Amino acid sequence: MLTMEKHYKEVWENCLSVIKDNLGNSQSYKTWFEPIKPVKLENSVLTIQVPSQFFYEWLEEHYIGLLKKTIKKELGTEGRLEYSIVMDNSTFGNQPFTINMPTANRKAVQNQAVSMPIDINKNSSKDIPNPFIIPGLKKIKIHSQLIDHYSFDNFIEGDCNRLARSAGYAVAENPGKTAFNPLLLYSPVGLGKTHLSHAIGIQVKNNFPDKTVLYVTAEQFAQQYIDSVRNNNQNDFTHFYQMIDVLIIDDIQFLAGKEKTQDIFFHIFNFLHQKGKQIVITSDKAPVEMTGMEPRLISRFKWGLSADLQIPNIETRIAILQKRLYNDGIEMDAEVIEYLAYSINTNIRELEGALISLLAQSSLNKKIITLDLARQMIDKFVKNSSREISIDFIQKIVCDHFCITVDKIASKTRKREVVQARQLAMYFSKKLTKASLAAIGLQCGNKDHATVLHACRTVNNLYETDKKFKTSVDELEKKIKL
Repeated sequence: MLTMEKHYKEVWENCLSVIKDNLGNSQSYKTWFEPIKPVKLENSVLTIQVPSQFFYEWLEEHYIGLLKKTIKKELGTEGRLEYSIVMDNSTFGNQPFTINMPTANRKAVQNQAVSMPIDINKNSSKDIPNPFIIPGLKKIKIHSQLIDHYSFDNFIEGDCNRLARSAGYAVAENPGKTAFNPLLLYSPVGLGKTHLSHAIGIQVKNNFPDKTVLYVTAEQFAQQYIDSVRNNNQNDFTHFYQMIDVLIIDDIQFLAGKEKTQDIFFHIFNFLHQKGKQIVITSDKAPVEMTGMEPRLISRFKWGLSADLQIPNIETRIAILQKRLYNDGIEMDAEVIEYLAYSINTNIRELEGALISLLAQSSLNKKIITLDLARQMIDKFVKNSSREISIDFIQKIVCDHFCITVDKIASKTRKREVVQARQLAMYFSKKLTKASLAAIGLQCGNKDHATVLHACRTVNNLYETDKKFKTSVDELEKKIKL
């Protein structure tokens, strides 16, 4: 028994070694492979345990080729892999159970088109018809409320949103038939969750024109329910929402504290989920952090996938601005685009707002868009948006001073000007930001906190003993604070 146990564990450890060589010690490896546990090895079939159905589907979609290659290398041409999926379902008691699933290239089975008494008019510019007047299931027009501009084509993918975007696209390709139901997208304001939810709805309409898609804010939903209570037609309200194929509820946190509205949403949610309809929800917090929501709703939000959208890095911010300018047919100098991207780093909405303000100033005042004009505009703009100096921005200013690219700071080169630029970036990051020493070191070439402290001491010593160096440091600090 011990020999067999050791054998299957050794086999999986050898597989992990190969996988790690392919992926490196990346976040992907830590997220998708470290939680896996080997279970048994019988007849060249290695069984591994994964935490959820979603986990299994993600591995099958993104890493099946690597897994198959690794298993065959370790167990020979007859080697196969099976999954043991932990299913935690209160219906079956508190103990989780497992189901075994072989690796396979799964193809979704689409539902047959269902004839519904609805005439979808996605592009109608009229107000949404009263959804509660459904006498005798008379045909009604349902305006999806989707905004065409918020498509996947206009959604810039980066490390900050890759999981959410991939899950959203999978849902749009096969609504209601993936493990991502419900799909809950969460982030602070201005990071793209509303855009992504619209993109899902638009893609569903492109793929399945007969499906009824509705985007609605939680505030709209609550107000419609209040109206139905006032008019004594709650049944029509419920019936209307039960006819939706893909329901997108934005900012679900606004239902907090509204017990009756949460109750009706709970029953609508259950009905749609049981019928295999897709539910997409957005929130400013993860389910575990939501307050004022009924526990039974929180539990259902956890049935599918909760994916967060994080603050975009500098490359993603530049790409967002470039895409916006391209769509508007506007050309702008790269240095101006970079300056905007470095100056506003916490909110995509504010970033696009700054771009619009710059374009408006240029057009109304008949001025050419230059770096100086951008600086003037940002100086006024950030007073209202409480801009904080970022490590990215500091690195940009320092690297421009040394005429090197920003990626040099993260490299292992020991060239004198690169080392000095790296040390100055660490020095200013410690002095002018609230970032920890560990965070500064991570962004400056994956260095530890001791390296950051050494860099700060080195700069301080030179600052006190070298007048020329002191002048350069003072000039750089003025540029950073502009």
